Amino acid sequence: MSLERVQAFFKTYNRDQEIVIHDQSTASVQEAAAALEVHPARIAKTLCFTGAETPILVVAAGDTKVDNAKFKQTFGVKAKMLDADSVKEATGHAVGGVCPFALTTNLPVYIDESVKRFVTVHPACGSANSSIELTIDELYTYSGAKNFVDVCKDWDPQLS
Repeated sequence: MSLERVQAFFKTYNRDQEIVIHDQSTASVQEAAAALEVHPARIAKTLCFTGAETPILVVAAGDTKVDNAKFKQTFGVKAKMLDADSVKEATGHAVGGVCPFALTTNLPVYIDESVKRFVTVHPACGSANSSIELTIDELYTYSGAKNFVDVCKDWDPQLS
């Protein structure tokens, strides 16, 4: 159902045919990178954290880790990821297919600066074997992102 919601969402933009359903799992960054034959950094992973009032989604490049100090400075709360059941309840997407599109709850979405080094990235589309290639501007627009943030570390700024 989650994939179908995302397909319906992208259909409103005439982009639903661009969603790729893979024969193998794309549930992890490594699996997605292998299926798409791209560097893992180009996988746009959507992470779900506990927020002050509502969960917060952060879309980051696949080669990043969350920097706890930066996260707390940016959002005013400790970086605590939701468990799988809470993620599904908050987003409507199961872990492995979480994306910032067609959410079942109106959640704030932020895009980490780490994705800006790429022309395009590949976020999931609601299932553990789907993806779409989007420019950073498209990712920002379609996700309804509130802003770009700098909350990640350990990524290679030279990789593009």
